[in-house]
Amino acid sequence: MKIIFVRHGKTQGNLEKRYIGRTNEPLCADGVAQAEALFKSGTLSHPDALITSPYLRCTQTAEILYPGMAYEINDDLRECDFGIFEGKTHVELQDNKEYTAWIETDCLHDIPGGESVKEFKQRCRSAYIESLRNRPKDATVAFVIHGGCIMALLEHFSRPQKSFPEYYVNNCEVVQCSFDGAFIKI
Repeated sequence: MKIIFVRHGKTQGNLEKRYIGRTNEPLCADGVAQAEALFKSGTLSHPDALITSPYLRCTQTAEILYPGMAYEINDDLRECDFGIFEGKTHVELQDNKEYTAWIETDCLHDIPGGESVKEFKQRCRSAYIESLRNRPKDATVAFVIHGGCIMALLEHFSRPQKSFPEYYVNNCEVVQCSFDGAFIKI
């Protein structure tokens, strides 16, 4: 199966370097321009199925990249809930002891007032597998989702396996790969 992962275009929160996991921001002008440029590049394959997060930044990006194509919304492919860090920048949080403790763990421990990183990753993996269930093995499936979700999926399913941060993707970056039902090959 061919898989296309696309991280959504930029939002104002991305420009300001804010944690915007559960914040339902639209694309900013830069994000719209990114998605339009990617569409015009002609580098994206036309998928048999298109799946997005429920958040506006993902559905808007999907609509620009695949105009007129129906898409499925998978609620479990939403970004991580950043709890007490939500909406704030690193600078605003630099004196917060809970934040500095979280950063010292490479952002892998639970987020105070937010989602467990372990639960977030498991939610993403389960949603991904469920999204592919009953699809033909020769299908092309595009996911327009969040960077954290893409990182969680690649970390778990890719071989050789790398660490979560090593799979970082920029806004409107595309990762094209194949999935054999067990592993992703980039």
